[in-house]
Amino acid sequence: MTSTDTTSCPHCGRPDGAGPFRVLSRHLTATGHTEWARCRCGSLQVRVADGRGTRVVSRSRPAAAAGAASA
Repeated sequence: MTSTDTTSCPHCGRPDGAGPFRVLSRHLTATGHTEWARCRCGSLQVRVADGRGTRVVSRSRPAAAAGAASA
């Protein structure tokens, strides 16, 4: 996964604060919580929510389509 400082998904352009995205898991931390979520395009995201708000701190490329040929 790569670090990010953008405010939208580089794969589909959807703003990080907009839905739909699916929360896969949520974990409490000393300052808030960390979420693993999947963007509408399939990109896996790590979101941190704390006193500074919610932001995506890491994301992957979307998963390859099922049945797609490997290059």
